[in-house]
Amino acid sequence: MKILLLHTDFVEWEPKKKAIKEAEDAGKGPVKVKDALVVLSAVERCDEPNPSGTAEKVAEEIDKVAKQVNAKNVVLYPYAHLSSELSKPDTALDVLRESEKLLKKKKYSVWRAPFGWYKSFDIKCKGHPLSELSRDISPDGLKKKAAPRAEKAEEKPIDHKALLREISKSKLDRENLKENDHRILGQKMDLFSFSEVAPGMVFWHDKGLIIYNELVKMWREEHRKAGYQEISTPLILDKKLWQISGHWEKYRDNIFLTDYENRPFAVKPMNCPGGMLVYKSRPKSYKDLPLRVGELGIVHRQEMSGVLTGLFRVINFTQDDAHIFCTERQLDSEIAAIIGLIDLFYKRFGFDYHVELSTRPEKRIGDDKIWDKAEKILEGVLKKGKMKYKVNKGDGAFYGPKIDFHIKDSLGRTWQCATVQLDFSMPDRFELTYTGEDNKPHRPVMLHRVVYGSLERFIGILLEHTNGALPVWLSPIQVRVLSFTDRNTRAAESFAKKLKEAGIRTDTDTGSDTVDYKVREAEIQRIPYIIVIGDKEEKAGTIAVRTRGQKKVKFGVRPEDFVREVCDKVESYG
Repeated sequence: MKILLLHTDFVEWEPKKKAIKEAEDAGKGPVKVKDALVVLSAVERCDEPNPSGTAEKVAEEIDKVAKQVNAKNVVLYPYAHLSSELSKPDTALDVLRESEKLLKKKKYSVWRAPFGWYKSFDIKCKGHPLSELSRDISPDGLKKKAAPRAEKAEEKPIDHKALLREISKSKLDRENLKENDHRILGQKMDLFSFSEVAPGMVFWHDKGLIIYNELVKMWREEHRKAGYQEISTPLILDKKLWQISGHWEKYRDNIFLTDYENRPFAVKPMNCPGGMLVYKSRPKSYKDLPLRVGELGIVHRQEMSGVLTGLFRVINFTQDDAHIFCTERQLDSEIAAIIGLIDLFYKRFGFDYHVELSTRPEKRIGDDKIWDKAEKILEGVLKKGKMKYKVNKGDGAFYGPKIDFHIKDSLGRTWQCATVQLDFSMPDRFELTYTGEDNKPHRPVMLHRVVYGSLERFIGILLEHTNGALPVWLSPIQVRVLSFTDRNTRAAESFAKKLKEAGIRTDTDTGSDTVDYKVREAEIQRIPYIIVIGDKEEKAGTIAVRTRGQKKVKFGVRPEDFVREVCDKVESYG
């Protein structure tokens, strides 16, 4: 059985239509449950021999997570998309009903969404470190990965063609996707792809990698200006490090594990512990603080295949982490500077946003006096900056409170991307020190923060926000030059060369298709500028310019004026 546990502010569903004839009674009207641990579940064929054993283990796992997040309400929500190996309906119902009984015995308030129905549903996930956890359960408990089978010399030769056919099955199902879905845009614009050989991991194509690299380039420029150093830490780190940080206890089931010379290692799900070791590598003085250290770190988190969603939910992704080590007196100015940096980024992309102050969760480290101080500091900075915010009680990280930034896209959806987290506890765990003016050792305070959050997810949001019509500076191809006829090919290629020399990303279409067809192809690619050169333009030494989103074509444009316009756009992030 596969389950996905979501700690939510609310979940609301309404049965719409029977999906199977064995569907149970759905009741009437929509149902809404607040502050619930929602358990999306798929009962599998392997559960059929012992459904009661599966129910018992599922209830135990739900109980363990519910206690960690202090949830009193549990929603069992059948969600067939988590697995392609579903059990018979009667087995699934047996497991869900038995799980419900067992959880009620443990004194939880339990709701069960009706089995066998198509349902509309709305859900708001809390967004703290334990709010999204996946589990793969058997009657014997959490499933263990089978050891790889040793290859035998006498085995039949590998059928390379059959293997190639198997890994080539991946195909985007567009039936239930809107035209502005980033997965469709990614395919149309040739930005990225996915393959079953690496579930939840992005294969960036040339054009998609240009977008990725331009975002990284801007990130680096702005962070250098803001006084950040950039580091890079290893992908695989000893289990001991994750035990010290607390991630082993909280995230173990979502961490990829490996071993080297009988030592257990973890593929990092977070960048923070590596940053701690960089801090500890040399003695620090109060003169070194504040120390601002950024890392565009690649992380991996185990997710069930059924919940992977294009760039929005992946296994391998890049976090634009930064950690600021400072004194308590420096906290206000450092937090204000981070907020200013986040504001600069989001305004540049045209995003509106709102702010939430997330306070202490039930399960946390550090005593209440530290939490009182940390929450007061964050709230004080928000008030001093006259920022509107709402308090999100109990949704802080396990090591400290945080300020979350929720951006709003052109479709009215909100996404929690940037966050600033104040941490007095982790420096204690890692015994970080600096030498003060009194020549004695002192403990620094730590700020964790991201701006993009996940770079992959941010690109997905941006693609849908703009419907693929990215700003000029970020567009993979900024200008396409078309020849009106074969006679104009040389002139078109000559102008394209000048554009490239000016640093403008340019390609050409000098094929034999009609100009209308070439223009349509360029529009599908969301290219900002389409240049047409025909006999009239070649003779006059001018160009015809079609700007994305405008039907009117500008004729008689001087090439040097156009080059200057595009360069100005790129330099101003237009």
